[in-house]
Amino acid sequence: MKLLRYKGFYGSVEASVEDDCLFGKIEFIGPLVNYEADSVRALDQAFHEAIDDYLADCKQLGREPAATHKGSLNVRIGARLHHKAAVAAKEQGVNLNEFIKLSVEQAVGR
Repeated sequence: MKLLRYKGFYGSVEASVEDDCLFGKIEFIGPLVNYEADSVRALDQAFHEAIDDYLADCKQLGREPAATHKGSLNVRIGARLHHKAAVAAKEQGVNLNEFIKLSVEQAVGR
């Protein structure tokens, strides 16, 4: 899925055949903030407006914008893969957390 980007925020792009429109929501934040439009260009503009409105609301309410990610996550990978990762981490001389962090960095291109 391609994501819209603006001011460090990301937005989805979806299509509704029934309503003949495009729509999306700001991703990776707690509050639901969505937007819609009839064209890709208009959807991008609606996304920008949604971000600007969201930031203005946060400022008016004296709140920090929602943190997109906290830096920790729980991942279920199955016992076999967990064991293989633990062995590989030990062989590389790092703990499992560091091994997973390095693996994700490599996968996303840092």
